[in-house]
Amino acid sequence: MTTLKSLAKPFAKALPLLAAAGLVLTGCANPTSVAGTETANPSGFDLTSTNVDSRVHIDEVAEAVEALEASGFEPINEGQLTVAINSYVAPLAFAAEDDPNLVIGSEADFAQLVADGLGLELNVESVAWADWPLGVQSGKYDVVISNVTVTEERKDLFDFATYREDVLGFAVTADSPIESITEAKDVAGLKIVVGSGTNQEAILQQWDEENVANGLDPVEFVYFDDNAAAQLALSSGRVDALLSPNAVLAFAAAQTGETQVVGTLNGGWPESANIGVATAKDNGLIEPVQLVLASAIESGAYQEVIDRWALQDEAIEESLVNPPGLPRD
Repeated sequence: MTTLKSLAKPFAKALPLLAAAGLVLTGCANPTSVAGTETANPSGFDLTSTNVDSRVHIDEVAEAVEALEASGFEPINEGQLTVAINSYVAPLAFAAEDDPNLVIGSEADFAQLVADGLGLELNVESVAWADWPLGVQSGKYDVVISNVTVTEERKDLFDFATYREDVLGFAVTADSPIESITEAKDVAGLKIVVGSGTNQEAILQQWDEENVANGLDPVEFVYFDDNAAAQLALSSGRVDALLSPNAVLAFAAAQTGETQVVGTLNGGWPESANIGVATAKDNGLIEPVQLVLASAIESGAYQEVIDRWALQDEAIEESLVNPPGLPRD
């Protein structure tokens, strides 16, 4: 039986190693707010409240506005699109350095596109990960835009319009001799930092089993609870690579230049996983949202957001409503 509690099960797996963002690598299996997180402000990225001034905007999308009016859907707050976002990690969603109550990041930017296209004012609500399913289902929030993977289980209670691929990445130091990690044989014999109990660990274990069966050297799995220790292990050469969600690894590489992403894979490997805007099931909102996303993709505004947060590997060519999701457990 599908329950709201089960839908709030961890999905985005671990908070990745991101020294530049001051986050801790944990075994947590879904995005979690980190109290006291401080985000560095390296050259090239404005991580303060003025980041909002350069946020990408679009005009109303007439077709989407008409579809919204025809749907009968009424926003929980008149004239506003109330969007639940779990503010937990750069570049997806995090608190501005100078305003802990202001959420910035790619998820807030995508929310802005959707609100603009629907002719509504954006109202972001920073929520704990566990709170969004009930909040969206009950109408407390109109939508959630918070790195939510499309799954068959979630589709029982929510509708989705996709806007990113779910991508994992392998990061190494900028001067590493490792040039590419794209398949199982590429990790043979390497020491790799991965979050305990995460989806990326499960994938790496499958690759390792394949290698061992083929007579290749096993992976040495390395786990850290302390961010600084893990970063030091990488920079000192005591480990070879990190495996984490690509978004944060790519952002860290763009921020500091001290690391590089040498390979990506879909987060649902061997299945294909997508990230989507989620609404309550059959409330009439998802089609207007998809029309806005489709328009933003066509106009180039979508790509501007992708480029602004170094998410090029996660860009999609078409927004889909309720595509096949990850299979049920």
